[in-house]
Amino acid sequence: MINDMKVNDNKRNLLVKSICKVIIEKGNHEKAWKILGSAIVTAVKYGVHELIEECILTYPFIIWYGDDEYRLPDQVQDCQPYKFNLFIEAIRHRQERVFNLVYQMSHHKVFVATRHDDKENALHIAAKLAPTHRLHVVTGAALQMQRELQWFQEVQKLITRLSYEEELNNDGKTPRMLFSDEHKQLLIEGQQWMKDTASSFTVVAALIVTMTFAAAFTLPGGNQDNGIPMFLNFSTFMLFIISDAIALFSSSTSVLMFLGILTSRYAEEDFLYALPNRLTIGLISLFISLTATMIAFSSALALMLKYKVTWIATPLVIATSIPVCFFGLLHFPLLVELVKSTYGKSIFHQQNTQMIH
Repeated sequence: MINDMKVNDNKRNLLVKSICKVIIEKGNHEKAWKILGSAIVTAVKYGVHELIEECILTYPFIIWYGDDEYRLPDQVQDCQPYKFNLFIEAIRHRQERVFNLVYQMSHHKVFVATRHDDKENALHIAAKLAPTHRLHVVTGAALQMQRELQWFQEVQKLITRLSYEEELNNDGKTPRMLFSDEHKQLLIEGQQWMKDTASSFTVVAALIVTMTFAAAFTLPGGNQDNGIPMFLNFSTFMLFIISDAIALFSSSTSVLMFLGILTSRYAEEDFLYALPNRLTIGLISLFISLTATMIAFSSALALMLKYKVTWIATPLVIATSIPVCFFGLLHFPLLVELVKSTYGKSIFHQQNTQMIH
């Protein structure tokens, strides 16, 4: 499957190279400007950064396509200018691969980060809500809000003048004000998503806390007259005690993290790191506590049936792993996405391209 995808990508790149070469060999710069320019307009919308890269490598001046402030080559002076900017459109459509590609072109990135367009700079564009299909590349309104904040902060880094952060658009709004207005509904949805998720997991974590706390004082086999546990010298008993302690501590941590989410102020900035961080720690702790609880249960059962049913250990291990596996299947994808978006490699990074600055 992966090999087929690579073959298709290579064929597509070869086709693009051939088309670009044919257009340039015709020597008609007006046609090259129009054809390659329209190709870039479509490519940036759908995030086909390979096509954009090939077009620029073939015909470097096409990077200024649609920019009527820059003087076109002599061959295309009479072309009708088209209001389009590659960097701005990459931000508008939230296409990080195209953004990264343009970011590597140092001169272009400095130019577009400080330019104006109808009293809107690049930060105003980043403050607007992303298209619906780009919002849904991540799961849940909270992570969508996080992705939008990441975009806003990344563009903010490129702004060369602090005054642009306070610049007003046609509606009299700064980029930050525009961001709050555009993401008002997403913020509400993110709050609700976080509350619902945290509430559900809090019930499970609190139940595990109750069980593991009680199990610590209700030892299998009971105690001797001097208070020492009956199975103290058994390795299985030590496994029970350690597992129960781990389950208690991790489930308590999980409860605290989820309560921290429920009592949060839910400010916009909290969705960037604070809330995803708490949810990640809470989920990891809950997964550990569930696993440790199952181990403690199976070890306690094995202790009580040790002299009657000697073969009980293997079936118990298999049986107790079932709920842990189900929990992993249901919630591990969310955990992976949380870790990736919060602690993983940023979506804004240098790409391995042929582009020369």
